[in-house]
Amino acid sequence: MSPKEEALQNLLEALQFSPDNLPLRMHIADSLYGLNRFEEAEEHYRKALEIRPNNKTAKIGLAHVFHKLGKNSAAFVIVEELLNDGTPPAKVFLLHANLLYESGDKTAAREEYEKALVLDKDLKDLHFESKLKSRTTSYGSDEGKVSVDLPDEEEIGEIEKPKITFEDVGGMDKVKEEIEIKIISPLKFPDLYKAYGKKIGGGILMYGPPGCGKTHLARATAGEVKAGFLSVGINDILDMWMGNSEKNLHQIFELARNQAPCVLFFDEVDALGASRTDMKRSGGRSTINQFLSEMDGIDNNNEGVLILGATNTPWNLDVAFRRPGRFDRFIFVAPPDESARKSILDILLKDKPTDGVNTAKIAKKTQDFSGADLKSLIDIAIEGKLRESMRAGKPIPLSQRDLTDALKKLRPSTKEWFQTAKNYAMYANDSGLYDDILKYLKLK
Repeated sequence: MSPKEEALQNLLEALQFSPDNLPLRMHIADSLYGLNRFEEAEEHYRKALEIRPNNKTAKIGLAHVFHKLGKNSAAFVIVEELLNDGTPPAKVFLLHANLLYESGDKTAAREEYEKALVLDKDLKDLHFESKLKSRTTSYGSDEGKVSVDLPDEEEIGEIEKPKITFEDVGGMDKVKEEIEIKIISPLKFPDLYKAYGKKIGGGILMYGPPGCGKTHLARATAGEVKAGFLSVGINDILDMWMGNSEKNLHQIFELARNQAPCVLFFDEVDALGASRTDMKRSGGRSTINQFLSEMDGIDNNNEGVLILGATNTPWNLDVAFRRPGRFDRFIFVAPPDESARKSILDILLKDKPTDGVNTAKIAKKTQDFSGADLKSLIDIAIEGKLRESMRAGKPIPLSQRDLTDALKKLRPSTKEWFQTAKNYAMYANDSGLYDDILKYLKLK
């Protein structure tokens, strides 16, 4: 139990002896909201309003909870009541702007957002602005430059609250241990890390053959610490217009900073951070420089922003990304071993009709299979069984033979990757960065 949760538990115990204590009730509701326990927060805001029906702060809190829970109609009712009641706080206008935007009324949303900023400029929200504002660019010579309006920016990405944890990830114990040390422990014991002047944040790069669960593990990391999760692909960043890729990167980092603690996950990070020495275009180098600047947090505080990257080709990544404070931990995510393959198969077959399936035997026969390969194995077996079930008019359980027959149609997809990786590990490994590959291939 974290210190915040422990403090909250003490407050809840105190509330049992003083259930009508409005300040205590409000403090508990706000604490629950801060821990993203929105349904529990809703209960306490409601009880606060039972104690004092006209409490404006409780109404605002309840409206924000409704918004987080997707109960926008209920949130609208409270917000409109607050707007009609004298002079509402600036954050009511900001919430109204978000609700209007989500209902499709972008013009009214922009007006309400501007009202909020007039009252409180600290409510400035770069991510929300990026959704509201259209972009302008120019092209042509200095004498005849033409300005054009670009389409409104699409949503950069939504902060998820993953429900999966490490228990839902089969095997990968060594990788989990590295993430535990670098990312999870600092969040569980923030006071200890601060005592030693250690910041909560930083980056880990996971590399290995495709389909071995790097994205799934990143999402589980966020679920393990109850943090937000923002997954970023190259299409979320790269833009044909000069300067917009850098702008997109900044907005993504700002979103993560505003939602800290947050796991910011960059998939195919080598496409964004390829070696600058191989680049002919200055635009690509500018994007990398912006990426490095955002990771360093020179102009912004990255405390609580946990950066995970994934790549299948780490040898293409600019060496600057490996400096301390950036991706200073490289973790090899190998194909699952035999016990991990059994765990993955058990997870994939969970809640599916089976009869006498021995996943341990299948695991023995699937050396070098990635997690994605194992999923394909189950999918092929299910497809065959579905045809049989449709003819019978009822579900027929998967058998050991179904999986064995499906296995005959598959080959591990990781072989080709290891052929390439082996060359880098043997001939471009002066720093020992790829020793784990050699150990996996039993060449060291």
